[in-house]
Amino acid sequence: MSTTLPQELPPTPYLRVDPVRLRHNIRRTAERAEDAQVALRPHVKTHKCVEVAKLQLAAGAVGITVATLGEAETFARHGFDDIFIAYPLWLDDVSARRMRDLAADATVTIGVDSSEGAAAAGRHLGEGARALVEVDCGHHRSGVHAHEAGTLALTAARAGLDVRGVFTFPGHSYAPDKLGQAAVDEARALTEAAEWLRVAGIEPAVVSGGSTPSLSSADTDVLTELRPGVYVFGDAQQWELGSMSPDDVALTCRATVVSHSNGRLVLDAGSKALGADRAPWATGYGRLLEHPEARIVLLSEHHAVADLGEAPLPAIGSRVDVVPNHVCNAVNLADTLYVEDAGVLTAWPVVARGQNG
Repeated sequence: MSTTLPQELPPTPYLRVDPVRLRHNIRRTAERAEDAQVALRPHVKTHKCVEVAKLQLAAGAVGITVATLGEAETFARHGFDDIFIAYPLWLDDVSARRMRDLAADATVTIGVDSSEGAAAAGRHLGEGARALVEVDCGHHRSGVHAHEAGTLALTAARAGLDVRGVFTFPGHSYAPDKLGQAAVDEARALTEAAEWLRVAGIEPAVVSGGSTPSLSSADTDVLTELRPGVYVFGDAQQWELGSMSPDDVALTCRATVVSHSNGRLVLDAGSKALGADRAPWATGYGRLLEHPEARIVLLSEHHAVADLGEAPLPAIGSRVDVVPNHVCNAVNLADTLYVEDAGVLTAWPVVARGQNG
């Protein structure tokens, strides 16, 4: 899949990967999971890249997590055979046919959070399709309340699904004052949900959770599986939350300085390269890796404006590395990740780009 390129650098903006930092992030998280004796099933929606996923499996990951059926299909075509689709699928005739084709190449687990979804999955997929019950632990996006997990698990089992356990996403960890609390909420919700499954006569073999911000606080006495995603690359959100340091950031958008208008840095990378995400607590639209005090203060489609305060501005025509706020969105805007390793430039395709359904 990867391609070694002539050493002429690509035109900016482009996404650049530091392989030393990437491998360090992968190894450190794999070792954390191994030390805690829990499984690691990383979320590949962050990178959408076969080469990165292979590094994760080689480091000890038991399988992969995806966000969509399209992502699952893409990675299955490249030989990944243990896949969890971590959201409540609604299966109609078309998506069910895709699921059956997918199941011919890989062991696939789906999420359910309603009796209607469970019934549809059982009807379309037949006996033995693997499922986890999704529990809402405080993010309030999807999932049932913990005390409802046993009833739903029993309904899903009666519909023919092989209910393997429970999962959640502590998405409210993406706030400066919620990292530790989100992990506490996650453990409490999963503990209660697992007990309700046992009351229903179903032993939860899998108790799955985790996010990059809450990873260091995850209760691995409760969880049997961790599903972080952003940890491979880092981004400006993780930097600002304090869950990753700037020295951990393995992916940047390399941009060219095109102007010093109004005493600020104008770059040729805008929202179509960086993504437009900005959390309410974020101090900018991104950061500059080598200028930690700088912030992207204005973002248009093809340009970004960085305020460096009193610091000297890099010369017009020079290149700088921008840390996107949300790396998952930046990757989904690119066809290629450019890896610079020991002077050799390699192109890694973003194979699952745009697989949103």
